[in-house]
Amino acid sequence: MIAHMQYLTDTDMGLDLGQVNRAVEAAFADHGKGLVQMPPKLYITLPEGDFRTMPAYLPSLSIAGVKIVNVHPNNPAKGLPTVMALTVILDIATGQPLAVINATRLTNMRTGAAGAIACKYLSPKKEVILGIIGTGRQAESQVKAIRQELKIKDIKIWSRDPQHVRQFADRFMEFPCHAMTIEKVCDCDVLVTTTPSRTPIIRNEWIHEGTHINAIGADAPGKEELAPALIRRARVFVDDPAQAIHSGEINVPVSQGLFSPSEIAGTLGEIVIGKKRRETSDEITIFDSTGLAIQDLAIAKIAMQHGTQVDLPFP
Repeated sequence: MIAHMQYLTDTDMGLDLGQVNRAVEAAFADHGKGLVQMPPKLYITLPEGDFRTMPAYLPSLSIAGVKIVNVHPNNPAKGLPTVMALTVILDIATGQPLAVINATRLTNMRTGAAGAIACKYLSPKKEVILGIIGTGRQAESQVKAIRQELKIKDIKIWSRDPQHVRQFADRFMEFPCHAMTIEKVCDCDVLVTTTPSRTPIIRNEWIHEGTHINAIGADAPGKEELAPALIRRARVFVDDPAQAIHSGEINVPVSQGLFSPSEIAGTLGEIVIGKKRRETSDEITIFDSTGLAIQDLAIAKIAMQHGTQVDLPFP
């Protein structure tokens, strides 16, 4: 029997962000109910970066597969994205490959969607001042996805490079955008951090009560953006406990004995299904995002209906 495998390129073109958010939200709901198979991602360290393999099976969508994704911080200087990804989808009945997907842009979109869903449930306000730390591809994806769930009044932006702030603001001219010091950016309703920092850059005293934080940048052991005192002060929700402990925002505080895994308030999946929730408007909440393979499967399901396709006979 000859199967025809699809090779999908430019798979973000034409995708509806609201649909992506809903698909990722549903995947988190399945995760909260324990209805998925998804081992923690596996890291391979390379001289100038790393790559990760991320397998999963999402029964509700009848889809299974694996994503391979790299993170190489020096790539922009070489004209390449920091993150590039490839997803392979398998037929669940036979194991035959069904599709190979260029998932580089999809990775940004699905991570943005996770942040947006966290904001939907954890932001105490539906109309917010948004603070953005870092101005790369993921920062842009976060804003695009969050604006589907919340009304953004203003955007405060910080980057080490002022030119990057100007370029970022130009991409969101529908909002009042303000370049500010990192401390002043933290005076917001929802804060998104998207840097590759390995030392805390967000101080506890800068964050006022009632703030929700999407901690996106820490995605490997040794990375951290938030001061441990801030993590101890807040209620921390994770996408997946095993991954967060190993490589999320809490990985360094956990390894140093400054934060215990038992202090994790819950998962985003538990929030989506109503098992956990924000308890007061004054508490600080943190979503520690590491990126789940089920997010990749959820967006792959949509992309397979929209991408440019080339049939590849298999085997």
